[in-house]
Amino acid sequence: MIEMLNKFNLELACIIVEYGSGSKVLHFAKSHGCSGGTVVYGKGSVNGSILCFLGLSEVRKEIIFIIADRHKIRYFLDAASSEFKFDKQNHGIAFTTSIENVLGTKYITCEDEENEDRKEKIMYHVITSIVDKGKGEDVISSASRAGSKGGTIINARGSGVHETSKVFSMEIEPEKEIVLILSEADLTDKIVAAIREDLEIDKPGNGVIYVKNVNATYGLFK
Repeated sequence: MIEMLNKFNLELACIIVEYGSGSKVLHFAKSHGCSGGTVVYGKGSVNGSILCFLGLSEVRKEIIFIIADRHKIRYFLDAASSEFKFDKQNHGIAFTTSIENVLGTKYITCEDEENEDRKEKIMYHVITSIVDKGKGEDVISSASRAGSKGGTIINARGSGVHETSKVFSMEIEPEKEIVLILSEADLTDKIVAAIREDLEIDKPGNGVIYVKNVNATYGLFK
């Protein structure tokens, strides 16, 4: 029987830092009560000017994903923001989103409680687009014309060149890119509409877009 954790105060932290810093951030997270995380490689937009909002100028990036109790996440990120100087441009950013359920781990535990952030006004969204390899820059270009200040592209790889899996009825294989864009809430609909139209997302196989609320942000520069 699969045991599922259904908790309102679990959060996913996404930390985007310069290439080579991912292991340091992950070690720091473990020293502050988080059980672990995943580091993946990505890149920022080639046009550095649209990365100013994210405080990033280097092209090569490492993205760290960590799931933990909300209080552990905030304790870690508050300390990490100071340790890695997220308050200075080009040192990285971090944001958190809510997680409803976790499967496959016994190391993440927390008590049921109402998420305080749900009472607060949402200021930012994270827009995630999954598109064919080579289309990530097109997503960022479309988003920037609609008011976005930048994004991060992650290469998505399957288990093998000839193997595919399906997510939202779309094949995910080594030739895909995942684009993360942090958007001010009042610009989200416009940005999503621009990506949807320019990349013809409504046509089968052209891509997937989904939007999540952001609970907290660190290191953002307008």
